[in-house]
Amino acid sequence: MTVEPHTCPALVLNADFRPLSYFPLSLWPWQETVKAVFLERVNIVSEYDLKVHSPSMQMRLPSVISLKEYVPTKRSAAFTRFNVFLRDRFICQYCGEASPTHDLTFDHVVPRSRGGRTTWENVVAACGPCNLSKGSRMPRECRMMPRRLPYRPTTWQLQENGRSFPPNFLHESWRDFLYWDTELDPY
Repeated sequence: MTVEPHTCPALVLNADFRPLSYFPLSLWPWQETVKAVFLERVNIVSEYDLKVHSPSMQMRLPSVISLKEYVPTKRSAAFTRFNVFLRDRFICQYCGEASPTHDLTFDHVVPRSRGGRTTWENVVAACGPCNLSKGSRMPRECRMMPRRLPYRPTTWQLQENGRSFPPNFLHESWRDFLYWDTELDPY
């Protein structure tokens, strides 16, 4: 089996050795990684066995890199449909069923027709059937209370939720950096 460079992204860590992002996982394609190495913007932490060549040199492709300068994380999370789903862990807040992103909608707890606004504090993830069932009624009118009241999450809370949803591919060299700040079991 031949390994191709395009199948070798690098995990990007901040200068404190935490991933820039857990969800989506902060990955750079090999070309961007090699460029950053030559511009001396990153440190190589771990490498793949695969080498790339130019006419004058060769190098092993980095599998984990760390930025030389710390990039502060945003304090407030962007209000997006995806981040609402991530805050609610891709679970319908009415029936409690987990769903893939393409099967989720978001529901206004206080319907817009009743003065509800499209804000963190009024929107929850909902599956299509529950959203249709609730319609433009208030939760108490249809006896459909959200399992968790909507709230404005911090960027840290979204990152923590994102850690629960690992990507399909995790290179073994990444594992120590993805969960290094998880509390260890004392046993």
